[in-house]
Amino acid sequence: MPRLMLQHVTAAVRLSRAGELRTWGAAAARAQLPNRRQSHTSSQSHAHSPKWRPVSVLDEWVAKEARPISLRQLMVFGRSLTESRLISSANYVRTELPTRIAHRIRDMQKLPYVVVTNKHFNEVYDLYYTAFDTFRKVREVKTLEDNDRLCATIRTMLNAHLTVIPKLAMGILECNGLKDAAELDKFMNTILRSRISRRVIAEQHLALTETFHAPWFSPGAKLSETDFIGEVFLKCVAKDVVSHCGDAVLSIARHAYGPDIPLPEIKIDGHLEANFPYILSHLEYIIGELLRNSVQAVVEKHQKSKNKPPKPPPIEVTICESNQHVIIRISDQGGGIPRESMPYLWSFSKGPASKEILANLEQVPKMAATMQELQIDNDDSNNKNNKPTKKMEPPHSHHLHQKYGHQSAQSISQERQQEKEQDDRAKYSSLASLSSRPPNLRLGMGLPLSRVYAEYWAGTLALHSLEGYGVDAFLQISKLGNKNEQLTTRATMDAV
Repeated sequence: MPRLMLQHVTAAVRLSRAGELRTWGAAAARAQLPNRRQSHTSSQSHAHSPKWRPVSVLDEWVAKEARPISLRQLMVFGRSLTESRLISSANYVRTELPTRIAHRIRDMQKLPYVVVTNKHFNEVYDLYYTAFDTFRKVREVKTLEDNDRLCATIRTMLNAHLTVIPKLAMGILECNGLKDAAELDKFMNTILRSRISRRVIAEQHLALTETFHAPWFSPGAKLSETDFIGEVFLKCVAKDVVSHCGDAVLSIARHAYGPDIPLPEIKIDGHLEANFPYILSHLEYIIGELLRNSVQAVVEKHQKSKNKPPKPPPIEVTICESNQHVIIRISDQGGGIPRESMPYLWSFSKGPASKEILANLEQVPKMAATMQELQIDNDDSNNKNNKPTKKMEPPHSHHLHQKYGHQSAQSISQERQQEKEQDDRAKYSSLASLSSRPPNLRLGMGLPLSRVYAEYWAGTLALHSLEGYGVDAFLQISKLGNKNEQLTTRATMDAV
């Protein structure tokens, strides 16, 4: 029997829920006792628990492969939106979401028993299985009314899953030492990339539905080049995004450090007209996180300097455009990354810093997929320092075109009619624009999650640190939009 107990991976595959793993573990332990009848009775009672889920249902969906898409496909499909195309989009989402969720559920079932029974992983498992069970039961969408019901379900699930990121992060940190850190990081990268993929297709469909129902929209009419097609911003100008994110980061730093602390200037040079199609909030997160790290490092080094100049050295951003890529380099003189932190730079399990980060994550009950937002209101319960914070606008309000120097094809009156719908969408969006969290609240997720976002559309993110001087960060983006989303199309291991 002890040998059987060690074969937890095989047993986990044959169970369909983390809660069932406890049932199996308890039943196996009781099987060693003389009273086998009692063990059998107890196991039967658990088998008939409402939480029992037949593994055959999951197997059916795990056998299917996910169908990756590219930004160009999203653009072409949504450029001439009709009712039939909207219905087609609904049915793609209806079948793709449970397929992608099923693969990740199976991956969670592969985790060792001692890991998968962690409180936070167990709660995430429940959320995933509830979503899987909900979407797999949605019938074929045939009418606009069917689509509206599907959209209501999607919004509910998006909102419910805002707790997933902090729970996963806390689960990873609490399981340090129970499984190889590299394997936990691989699991975390896979599940986060898949999570981004599901939210992209779900939010894209919600955006297309809202566009279709908007008073100003005429079915079949082509959208302007400067507009969004769903969530995809067709002309994302790198300089404008860097400038906007820089302003936001400096504003947050000003509120955090106070008016008397000098902040570094953010200089932008290079190919200032470089543009490409992209999901704007993905780029804003990456650039915002890199600039945030640089500003914080430069300010803190400047404050510690004995013979410090009146102003800290600037942060230099260089934009380089080639035929297929846009590269953004962010250079700072913030002292570089400490040598002891380098092994954990891209890891979600932070080694010696795990306890501090775990305590910080406990302050974040809900978190959208950017990991950049911790909403802190100006009340004593949430902001003990009583420092004002700056909340950024929803990414799809009519101000978006103004802040990036573009004018929407619709008139201002039409934009105002859309504003309520767009704000509602931002409420459920996993990729809201920058809000704020104090610089001292380190979550340990910024760089590894930035790389997940960068690689999602076949880009790269790399850092070069000169300890004692500064850091150069290099973000490479595919500018043509023709690369498929980079995700694991099947479960990482087949069912045993």
